Amino acid sequence: MRKPAVIIGVVCASLITFVFAAAKAARSAQSPAPAQSAVGLHIDGRNIVEANGNSFVMRGVSYPYAWHKDQNQSFADIKKLGANTLRVVLDSSIGAGEVSNVISTCKQNRLICVLENHDTTGYGDNDSAITLDQAANYWIGLKSVLAGQENNIVINIGNEPYGNNNTPGWTDATIGAIKKLRDSGLKHLIMVDGPDWGQDWSGVMRSTAPSVFSSDPQRNTVFSVHMYGVYGTASKVTDYYNAFQSAGMPLVVGEFGWKHTDGEVDEDTIINEAQARGIGYLGWSWSGNSGGVEYLDMATTFNPDQLTSWGQRIFNGANGIRATSKEATVYGGRVAVE
Repeated sequence: MRKPAVIIGVVCASLITFVFAAAKAARSAQSPAPAQSAVGLHIDGRNIVEANGNSFVMRGVSYPYAWHKDQNQSFADIKKLGANTLRVVLDSSIGAGEVSNVISTCKQNRLICVLENHDTTGYGDNDSAITLDQAANYWIGLKSVLAGQENNIVINIGNEPYGNNNTPGWTDATIGAIKKLRDSGLKHLIMVDGPDWGQDWSGVMRSTAPSVFSSDPQRNTVFSVHMYGVYGTASKVTDYYNAFQSAGMPLVVGEFGWKHTDGEVDEDTIINEAQARGIGYLGWSWSGNSGGVEYLDMATTFNPDQLTSWGQRIFNGANGIRATSKEATVYGGRVAVE
């Protein structure tokens, strides 16, 4: 029997509605979950911004707190020379009370504090290095003093977390560590160092940064390359910067020097191009280097009145810290150096 046209129309309309609903559900199942609302310092495009949306470009140095805990005047000295950020070296033996004091000292000196666990250094080459998963456990153990500090600190999960062996493993290990931190409820801006002792000469971080970034439910991860002898020419530096710029990924130079055991470094291009592109940089390191790399000290015996040539370059040179650093607005946003 032929069905009335009105019934056929209703059936067709219902079928179309069902098909579109099914297709929408399928797309939703395939799409990544939307980013959660960011808290405090966070990523906007390729840039780090504060909670109020103000762009924040890191200008600072590393202070080896774990090895020189008696030199905490360094916080004030480095701030007085113009830095807006201090990368603080920690290790897994440093507990919540000490870390809380470090954070307080950074805040007292109006510095954004990048906290890093140095025990991951050179994993795969260095038998004593811990994994990124173990480093994530360390940060989770500090949650009581980290929570609520999202405006003021960055969690640098692990320093140079892979050596030159098995560098493709860096990607899954980094994704796993980020997931573990997020599952624990930590909402901070996360910084991840590249493999190859931070220099990423194999290009693993460069090529997989988009997948690592999208794995973070908060899309709040910044990538940190360490530039030493691998970056001895202007083209090496700009090629790396260009790769992240083309991919739309956030990048900082988490460490660099003026030379190292693996060769000369083009520190001028690192600094000048970082300024031109709005990329943060954190030089290595304030003072206290040993084992033949004392030439990386910026201040002789932690004395801010005795800057080395490297210290003069990074603090007072063209496009250096003094000329380009802007204080975080959470501290008032002052531009002038005291």
